[in-house]
Amino acid sequence: MASKKLTLFIGLLCLFMSYAKAQEVGSSYDIRDSSLIPTKRLAQHNEFLNNAYPFPAKPRNEWEIGVKGGYTNGFTSVPNWGPTGGFGFTVRKALGYMFSLRAEYDWIRLRGLSYQYTQAYAKNPSLVQTYPPDVAGNFAPIFYNYRSTIHELSLQGVFSIHNVNFHKAKVGWNMYLFGGPGLMTYGTLYKADQSYLAGYQTVINEFPEDSKHKGDIRKALKDVMTGKWNAIAERDNTGSKLGGVPLGFVGTMGVGFQFKLSTRLNISVEEKFTFTGSGLIDGQQWQNNYVPSAPNGIAQTSSKDRYNMVSVGLNYNIFAKHAVEPLWWINPLDYAYNEINAPRHMKLPKPVLDDTDGDGVTDQFDLEPNTPKGCPVDSHGVSRDTDGDGVPDCKDKELITPTQCQPVDADGVGKCPDPQCCKDLRAYIDSNGVGNGHGKCNVGDLPSITFKGRTVSLSKDNKALLATTASKLRDNPNCKIAVIGYGESSKAAQQLSWDRVNAVINYLVEKEGISSDRFIFRYAQSGGEENTVDLKDGTGEEGPNTVPAPHPNLRRK
Repeated sequence: MASKKLTLFIGLLCLFMSYAKAQEVGSSYDIRDSSLIPTKRLAQHNEFLNNAYPFPAKPRNEWEIGVKGGYTNGFTSVPNWGPTGGFGFTVRKALGYMFSLRAEYDWIRLRGLSYQYTQAYAKNPSLVQTYPPDVAGNFAPIFYNYRSTIHELSLQGVFSIHNVNFHKAKVGWNMYLFGGPGLMTYGTLYKADQSYLAGYQTVINEFPEDSKHKGDIRKALKDVMTGKWNAIAERDNTGSKLGGVPLGFVGTMGVGFQFKLSTRLNISVEEKFTFTGSGLIDGQQWQNNYVPSAPNGIAQTSSKDRYNMVSVGLNYNIFAKHAVEPLWWINPLDYAYNEINAPRHMKLPKPVLDDTDGDGVTDQFDLEPNTPKGCPVDSHGVSRDTDGDGVPDCKDKELITPTQCQPVDADGVGKCPDPQCCKDLRAYIDSNGVGNGHGKCNVGDLPSITFKGRTVSLSKDNKALLATTASKLRDNPNCKIAVIGYGESSKAAQQLSWDRVNAVINYLVEKEGISSDRFIFRYAQSGGEENTVDLKDGTGEEGPNTVPAPHPNLRRK
């Protein structure tokens, strides 16, 4: 019978494990969901969200209730008369990811029948009352039998050993060990009647002392013992009682497997052993053992009875509102692995990428890894060259060199060819002795320099225009330029006009190398825009190239 029970247990285990393999699921719950955290742990949760504490708070999780039923087996001095069974109810609550507490009530039925007759029951008052000795003091041969009904209530610690998984988020089955103390009451009955004695003797005569026939003996006895369980067995009257029946302490231990059907429902397969302090669950405290030195070769010893139950249960999770499933179904490594794979909470350091030349473009994308310091670059780290003359803007003294004026020198300054009209004019001047500075100069159109607001600083565009003007002046060394500023309405306007004219002349002299005596300084003129400084051909005109500031105390910095 034991081998059949083991085969059934292994078969059920394999069946459910193959089912649970298909039920594997992924991530457990949103670690940042505050509604899942009980009030007493909200402080830790808030510290975790603010990165002030590295560990997330334990979430509120569901309870589990279950019902189970299965096969029972007694380990007593009287062999089992099976099959027998039982059922139970459980309530379980997780205290952590691996440990939980479970309360369990079990109703268990045990039954036994010995295949060896005995006459050594003088110490059993219940059997002596039914089968008293004869006048010579001898007892009739009988066969021990019993049926016991057990009520057991236990509190168990349950250790889950499969939910901590390094290679999967979660699995659909779990293995656990359990054990703990409990209380037990029991009531045991015999089939005991004088009418059985004749049948007992017939079986004894048919099957003399031969254990090879124990199966046939038990079958023959069942045909004899057709009556009811009619006699109350011997009880332990020395201990505690509950409602007149013995009450004793027990210890339980076992192993179980759970197989998830859904997030709320699972099936369990368990084997539980119960160890008692009583030797009378089978109604027979004394066990007959063969001891050669004992009288008649028989010695009576007392033993404590045990029993077990192999069961299949159905379990359901309750209190699901604002709670995750029981913690023994959650892998505590799930959050850590998901955070490493796709960070949502970790404080990640700002990446530091190498930029050898310090141009703002990292080396891995920099097509010009040795850009001179201070040179503006494009998105590929290459120095900007606005006019494409091969000289970067940071070194180009002529920012916009026309194509026809290229190639340029090391400073980015090109030499533009003279137009044909200029060549003809130069030839005319040379042939007529003109060139003493009293004739007009052919420098073409000159630009106007525009300032924004009340500033006196030159923009990049203005500097580019002045670079072009300087090129023309270098090509026409006999030309003079009148630099004209406007604004005569107030002292402040006059001083602002002076500052702007001064800024233009200083740039052409200091940055472009044009001689200061080639300029005519005019400011606070009428007839023009106050934010504009005009450059005009001043060849043949008279005027100073420098003028004192009219109102120095009003100068713009």
